Amino acid sequence: MSRNSIEGKVVLITGGAKNLGGLLAREFAKAGAKAVAIHYNSDSAKVAADETVAAIKAAGAEAVAFQGDLTSAAAMEKLFDDTVAAVGRPDIAINTIGMVIKKPIAEVTEAEFDHSSAVNVKTAFFFLKEAGKHVNDNGKIVTIVTSLLGAFTPFYAAYEGLKAPVEHFTRAASKEFGERGISVTAIGPGPMDTPFFYPAEGEDAVAYHKTAAALSPFTKTGLTHIEDIAPWVLFMVSDGWWMTGQTILVNGGYTTK
Repeated sequence: MSRNSIEGKVVLITGGAKNLGGLLAREFAKAGAKAVAIHYNSDSAKVAADETVAAIKAAGAEAVAFQGDLTSAAAMEKLFDDTVAAVGRPDIAINTIGMVIKKPIAEVTEAEFDHSSAVNVKTAFFFLKEAGKHVNDNGKIVTIVTSLLGAFTPFYAAYEGLKAPVEHFTRAASKEFGERGISVTAIGPGPMDTPFFYPAEGEDAVAYHKTAAALSPFTKTGLTHIEDIAPWVLFMVSDGWWMTGQTILVNGGYTTK
């Protein structure tokens, strides 16, 4: 198998049932992946997971879905072990998990901070740990973060602040795993037109985000769409493998670093 090809590879995607993760799962299957393993968290995502598994199989790839709360190291280790047992060692591992808190710092509770930290920081760290242990030599690892890492803005401290460590994790992992030919990157989308975005935002904020990107006038909603991000992920795990240790903001000019 070519280093730069997706064909014949085994792919693992956390949060792979729907939204960006679900689109990526389908696109990897269409690109010739041998197998795609997807993870989903809650019972409410099972129908979407089943639909994604069916779409992967229809495209000619093996497919398997695993449910679990990945905010513990043991759960993340189990996901990778189960994937290896079901479809083999992954060549490509993608982490799409995250959660948004939008509040003034003075209003964030300790419980909210701890939960956001578990989802955005702890999950990402142990994902990279297990990916480093399980991904094949010359493999590819990508974590989805946020373009807010390049923003100077209020109210997102408990979100962007708890995504920021992933940049450091990514740099360290690229150095530690690089001797095995593994590239490690993070991709930061702009505000995406998915159900993940709207609950945290008021009407005024939604209206602002829809006009904030330089290319907003040329999209259906003014926001980033999952179809804008998927090609970048596929590129980074194929021909774009030479880029490693970097956080890439893909947002139509919403913000920059």
